[in-house]
Amino acid sequence: MHSPHDPYVRVRDAREHNLKGVDVDVPRDVVAVFTGVSGSGKSSLAFGTVYAEAQRRYFESVAPYARRLIHQVGAPKVGEITGLPPAVSLQQRRAAPTSRSSVGTVTNLSNSLRMLFSRAGDYPPGAERMDSDAFSPNTAAGACPECHGLGRVHRTTEELLVPDPALSIRDGAIAAWPGAWQGKNLRDVLDALGYDVDRPWRELPAAEREWILFTDEQPVVTVHPVRDAGRIQRPYQGTYMSARRYVMKTFSDSRSASLRAKAERFLTSAPCPVCGGGRLRAESLAVTVGGRTIAELAALPLAELAGVLPTEGETAKVLTGDLVSRITPVVELGLGYLSLDRPAPTLSAGELQRLRLATQLRSGLFGVVYVLDEPSAGLHPADTEALLTVLERLKAAGNSVFVVEHHLGVMRGADWIVDVGPLAGEHGGRVLYSGPVTGLAEVTGSATARHLFDRSPAPVRRARASLGSVTVGPVTRHNLRGVTADFPLGVLTAVTGVSGSGKSTLVGEITEDLPGVGRLVSVDQRPIGRTPRSNLATYTGLFDVVRKVFAATGQARERGYGVGRFSFNVPGGRCETCQGEGFVSVELLFLPSTYAPCPDCGGARYNPGTLEVAYRGRNIAEVLDLTVEDAAEFFADTAPVARSLAALLDVGLGYLRLGQPATELSGGEAQRIKLASELQRGRRSHTLYLLDEPTTGLHPADVEVLMRQLHGLVDAGHTVVVVEHDMTVVAGADHVIDLGPGGGDAGGRIVAAGTPVEVARAVGSATAPYLDRALDGGTRR
Repeated sequence: MHSPHDPYVRVRDAREHNLKGVDVDVPRDVVAVFTGVSGSGKSSLAFGTVYAEAQRRYFESVAPYARRLIHQVGAPKVGEITGLPPAVSLQQRRAAPTSRSSVGTVTNLSNSLRMLFSRAGDYPPGAERMDSDAFSPNTAAGACPECHGLGRVHRTTEELLVPDPALSIRDGAIAAWPGAWQGKNLRDVLDALGYDVDRPWRELPAAEREWILFTDEQPVVTVHPVRDAGRIQRPYQGTYMSARRYVMKTFSDSRSASLRAKAERFLTSAPCPVCGGGRLRAESLAVTVGGRTIAELAALPLAELAGVLPTEGETAKVLTGDLVSRITPVVELGLGYLSLDRPAPTLSAGELQRLRLATQLRSGLFGVVYVLDEPSAGLHPADTEALLTVLERLKAAGNSVFVVEHHLGVMRGADWIVDVGPLAGEHGGRVLYSGPVTGLAEVTGSATARHLFDRSPAPVRRARASLGSVTVGPVTRHNLRGVTADFPLGVLTAVTGVSGSGKSTLVGEITEDLPGVGRLVSVDQRPIGRTPRSNLATYTGLFDVVRKVFAATGQARERGYGVGRFSFNVPGGRCETCQGEGFVSVELLFLPSTYAPCPDCGGARYNPGTLEVAYRGRNIAEVLDLTVEDAAEFFADTAPVARSLAALLDVGLGYLRLGQPATELSGGEAQRIKLASELQRGRRSHTLYLLDEPTTGLHPADVEVLMRQLHGLVDAGHTVVVVEHDMTVVAGADHVIDLGPGGGDAGGRIVAAGTPVEVARAVGSATAPYLDRALDGGTRR
């Protein structure tokens, strides 16, 4: 038995995901980095095992009624873990897509600022002091009644709703209406109400056009649908909704990002005429601190806000001290350019995680394990040193810090390193080394060691000659003020600069309309699907071919099974108990519902009849369970499938399973799947590829694989533009555009542009010294 004061967290027989019965000891009260190539199992060890077990133990101690309110990770597959303190997880979750969530609400800084206005604000003569709720745009007491606290009003016009008045309603004049049955229903309701749906829109009387588009009435009428051949359609009660009402309802209520984006195309947005964009009631905006309203202070960059808060008066002094102490760690983590009113959905995953990390620094927790997911994501090398300082402060406060990380600078600054590998998926899942960082140098077969201790200079590449250029700008948006940039064609360009310097804003201005662009492909890190029904095989299109292969087998033809029989998304071949999900929700009375493999199909997703059809000895469920690597061998002579799989192998995703749900993929994996989908299409005419931080979440060994693909695209005559912080990638580019010198208002200018060697010598560039070291071999990343 270990003593209660065992200084190690000891994991025995961990089998989560691809872990192969791992035993590992990690000391407490240190900064420990878990690393390894993408898909090696490091997150399965740190999050899926250590954090999941800590949470399970906490969950066991909570009253059954309260358990319903806690999101449960589930018990990990592990023999035992000893010496494990309570754990706090900071993962790279995306913000919920709500315009009311902001930097202020994520960090709780808004609460402190509202308290300052409530208790120490300058009120107009005779005005009563207000509660802090009156200074929140998210409460009835504070929100402007006109815009409901959003600061902007959305309106629509006939020109936006009906772009082509020559069309009739039946031919689709009202472009804002939904497609498919819903749009047909609205058209049939109008017809039943007596409106002419076959006359060109412009010939309808003005009063009718006004009512159809803008009425708030919702009349209900009996609709007699036109009978389709062979289908009996009974009359039904249809409700009418005007085009404006439909657009506004979709924009405000829909949870689908694509539907919201479509609705937004039919709206104009302007600052609220009542509050002027301040989001609050007039009474709340009449209160000032230091001569500024709360809306004006919330719009300042945090680094500037800390310097303008009042210090006179006892109450103001205490509240300002609290605010400044909360702002300091945010600024230390390189986020001083953010303002409190910046909407959370506009933040990157890395920015969000660092905001939560800064909030944890103030929490004063002691004796816990912090499990962090790549806190360096989206960080310029200049900000990485500040991150290491913050991790050290968490440790100094009496905590253990376990970090899943690929950044070599963070590894070098750690006390302990756990290297998982040697490769990904089935070829990984073993701990190659656990100990002080220097000892990893002795481990042969470690991809991490090869990069961590490599001091050789970056290979000298001759910069390719450009084939012309695309001019962007002048751009005045966010912190860019009249910036014009030239992106050379036929080369690889890296756009660099500290966080918030304006990189993504500048690159976002490249459109297909610009002369010289041709075809434009933007490869971002957004998920490839939001439900487990979307997976690697369905997204890349290779599942369509696989289903055709199964439908063409002798067994399938004998039974009359078509291609649809082998889809788990439609009735027919799927298991109806779980409706093709593979698992069912189990209600546990007063405990939260949990998921279990489907009792009928055992997780296979299909019914027995479908599973009896085999192709080369495997049924459709067994094929979906193959890794990309195994599937490439299995389908070697099926050209369309082999091409898709080869593209996935080329971007280093051989370890993923064909049926792996989209919800289990990281942002970096999603981005590489999109890139692979693009690569498999074959070479077309000139294409400009835009990638925003493609190396996020990638081990240096995987970065090499990815860069081979990107350089291959350029060699084939295409143009690649990457927004990037990894200096090894920047050192290998043909052209560099460096923005800065700082973030927010201190950025937004092009500091230097030219070859990597030229930019490495630029004076006043935050990137130059790090790029110079990468070229020289002094440091990697």
